[in-house]
Amino acid sequence: MADISPRQDGGDEVVQRFHATSGRLTGWLTVVVAGVLVVAGVAYLDDGFPAWVAAGALLVGVLAWAAMLRPALWVTREHLVMQNMLETVHVRLAAVEEMAVRQVLAVRAGDRRLVSTVVGRTWRKALLSRRRADEHDGVVDDMPYADFVENRVHELVDAARARAGVRAGSKEQLALPDAVRREPAMLPVALVVAAVLVLLVSFFV
Repeated sequence: MADISPRQDGGDEVVQRFHATSGRLTGWLTVVVAGVLVVAGVAYLDDGFPAWVAAGALLVGVLAWAAMLRPALWVTREHLVMQNMLETVHVRLAAVEEMAVRQVLAVRAGDRRLVSTVVGRTWRKALLSRRRADEHDGVVDDMPYADFVENRVHELVDAARARAGVRAGSKEQLALPDAVRREPAMLPVALVVAAVLVLLVSFFV
């Protein structure tokens, strides 16, 4: 159901990677169409092709890549890692207070709510799947992928809490250091800024 081959993430072994449940096809189609428009704009700029159209397509393509193709989700021995549009968030597994997959994956840790768009359910399925946060089943064959992710992460969180000797919601858990670490994603930020500047310049070409 998911990639479980060991890899390294900053020295912390990757235990499991999860694939996206939606958005990838739309993202790739948007990037391809945007790329075609950019190439056409460069090739036919001297023939009257509007520069702002090509620049706008460049910005749309960058945003589609950052919002729909870049997001990723994986678990290391100590962290749940959510790679989002403009940042990567490392959540200490033992510090996770609550976790559920609704329309997005929502995690509460360090008294903060964090989300990942990589895994989610439709509104109807999310409504039907509502249950108490401490009621999660084990991983079984042929279960829906969103259920698999939710239960697998719960298993890893429970194991991390046991290693740390803390209970969910306890004072000891809330006192754990480095519950959440945010890292800005410089590449997508730089690409978005550059695309916006190109679009602004194109209005004067």
